[in-house]
Amino acid sequence: MDGSMPRHHAARVEAAIASGQAARSALVASWRRSSRLHHLDPAGRSEPLRLSDAELRQARERIAPLLAAAQGAMDRLYQAVGASGCCVLLADGEGVPVDRRGTPADDSTFQSWGLWTGALWSEEHEGTNGIGTCVVEQRPLTIDRDQHFFTRNTLLSCTAVPIYDHEAAFAGVLDVSSCRADRTDAFSSLIALAAGEAARRIEADLFRRAFAHARIVLTQAADGSCSGLVAVDADDLVIGATRTARAALGIAPGRPMQPVPAADLLGGEPGHDHLDGSQRAVLQRALLRAGGNVSAAARALGVSRATLHRKLKRFELKH
Repeated sequence: MDGSMPRHHAARVEAAIASGQAARSALVASWRRSSRLHHLDPAGRSEPLRLSDAELRQARERIAPLLAAAQGAMDRLYQAVGASGCCVLLADGEGVPVDRRGTPADDSTFQSWGLWTGALWSEEHEGTNGIGTCVVEQRPLTIDRDQHFFTRNTLLSCTAVPIYDHEAAFAGVLDVSSCRADRTDAFSSLIALAAGEAARRIEADLFRRAFAHARIVLTQAADGSCSGLVAVDADDLVIGATRTARAALGIAPGRPMQPVPAADLLGGEPGHDHLDGSQRAVLQRALLRAGGNVSAAARALGVSRATLHRKLKRFELKH
C-alpha cells in the first residue's frame, strides 16, 4: 500500500460525508457515524483493540447457547468457502468475534489485520466494517474493500448476517471475510447466500434447543415457503416463535411470548392441518396405550384430565 493510498481513501470518505450523501446512502451514513459520532480518522493506523483472554472467556460464556448451536453450521460454511481464502467468524452482539474457522495458511494474514477472536470490531472501534455495521443496522450486508472506513481495512471483503435468538432478539453476527484480491461479485453473491442459510440454520438449532420439550411446528408463507418455526406445548399453547414466524403471524420480536392457543394463532394457516393431524395421532396413540383410560392417557401426555377431554372433543375422538 503506497503512501498516497491512505490520503486518497481518507479524502474520498470525508468528501462523501461532507456532500450530504448520508441521507441517500447507507454506506455513507455508516462512514458519517464512524467519523462524527465515534471521532475516528479513516487514515488511522492503530491496530484493532483486543479483549484479554479472561474477557474473551466471559464473552463466550455470555452467549454459550449461541456458540453451541453455531458449531455445525460454521463447520459446513467453512468447508464451502475456506479453500477460497475466506474465514468464518461468529461475533457477539457487541461485535466481538468469539469463534472462527480458518485455513492455517491464511491465519497469519487475518491475525495481522486483527480479524481474530477477541478483537473489537464494533463501528465504535473499527468504523464501517462487516461485523460492526451489521450490529448497528441488523441486516445482511457486504462491506467490500474500500467501502471500509479505515484505509488499513480496505484489503478485506466482509459479508455479515445477523443472528436472532429464540425470542427473536438480536444475538450476534455470522461473518465471512476474504483476504484474496480476486474475489468476484458472483462469488460474493454465493457467499451471501451461503452465510444467510447458515445463519437460519443456527437460529433454528438455537430455537429447538431453547424449546427442547415442546413440539416444533413449521409455519408457511402465502407462497408456500417455510416462514419460520413455532413451539407448541403439551396444552396446545404456542409458547415461542422465531423472528420469521413472528413477522408472518404479527407477533412483536425480542421478548418472551405470552402463551397463545395454537388454534387461535395458526387457524387458517397452511400449517394448521398438519398441526391438527399430528395432535390427533398423538392422542390416539396415548389412548391406545392406556387402554382407553383417559386419566392414564392424560398422565402419560403430561396434561390435565380436563385438557385431554377438551382435546378429545375437539378432534371428535371416542374413548
